[in-house]
Amino acid sequence: MYDEQQRPGQHGPLAGFTVGVTAARRADELGALLQRRGAAVLHAPALRIVQLADDSELLAATKKVIDEVPDVVIATTAIGFRGWVEAADGWGLGEDLLDRLRGIELLARGPKVKGAVRAAGLTENWSPESESMAEVLDRLLEEGVEGRRIAIQLHGEPLPGFVEALRAGGAEVLGIPVYRWMPPEDIGPVDRLLDATVSRGLDALTFTSAPAAASLLNRAEERGLLPELLAALNHDVLPACVGPVTSLPLQARGVDTVSPDRFRLGPLVQLLCQELPARARSLPIAGHRVEIRGHAVLVDGVLRPVPPAGMSLLRALSRRPGWVVARAELLRALPGAGRDEHAVETAMARLRTALGAPKLIQTVVKRGYRLALDPAADAKYSDT
Repeated sequence: MYDEQQRPGQHGPLAGFTVGVTAARRADELGALLQRRGAAVLHAPALRIVQLADDSELLAATKKVIDEVPDVVIATTAIGFRGWVEAADGWGLGEDLLDRLRGIELLARGPKVKGAVRAAGLTENWSPESESMAEVLDRLLEEGVEGRRIAIQLHGEPLPGFVEALRAGGAEVLGIPVYRWMPPEDIGPVDRLLDATVSRGLDALTFTSAPAAASLLNRAEERGLLPELLAALNHDVLPACVGPVTSLPLQARGVDTVSPDRFRLGPLVQLLCQELPARARSLPIAGHRVEIRGHAVLVDGVLRPVPPAGMSLLRALSRRPGWVVARAELLRALPGAGRDEHAVETAMARLRTALGAPKLIQTVVKRGYRLALDPAADAKYSDT
């Protein structure tokens, strides 16, 4: 996975961490951003996208916009708006759709959407500076929506309260369901991602859409793993969402999430670069600075990959640094080791070799092992 040893500063900020990716769209881009910063990536699309050409619901909604021209159309995403126009072209309805959109109030959420609108030969009437749907809703309600027909281009994302607020104000609302989400045809990768999350094989799990978050929760519930998944996300695996709307299904289950200030993939990755190293356990041991990450250890800033069994032992020792941990307790920390305490000795030998500094872990004859904590280093270092 990594070179056996790297000089300090050679590794990226996410080196030693494993990040799960649930995205169906732009997953390659997100995975590349994470890997560029050193992370190991486990990808399992929690959803698949219904192809537009086969989408009878979108076709019906498009015909309704043409036959019953709305007063307002809201374009919410660039790819969704482009996809809608391209699908209409494929059905022979493209020119009719554009003709209707030229004569009505067209609102575009953000600069990317404006670009897609103008590329189609249209001009938006207004776009919020904040790129926020809340600002779009405020504008519409201030103008008054009673008796108005409003069409909103959806993109698989729920818009909590948005449609309800318009209808409560007296508007007729038509959703344009661009790119509807369905469960993946092959559920195997999702199950492997769930298993890795529950077993704490991940350090963070990323979500770029609310439907993906809801889909993963539903699959966990189907498998009877929901309590274990929620426990992992609340205590050990960092749930990182691209924005607050994406977070809603998780927050509804009591899971606290983190999101960047700007709802983009780049800021999401930068947030992980800050959060994950800050959560890593850092200890002064035998004259060295040791930082314990997901599947690797930094020893004085040098990245040292560690086998899974060794990481299990190191975490068990780090829960009580400086104290002796009995072989029997370490054996319980080894997955699938059975009752043979010799497995502890074998894994410990490999752990010491991987760390490259054998004196970090001391053998206490007939008792067990301990991390050689260096309390005198407290004046030089501060624990995290």
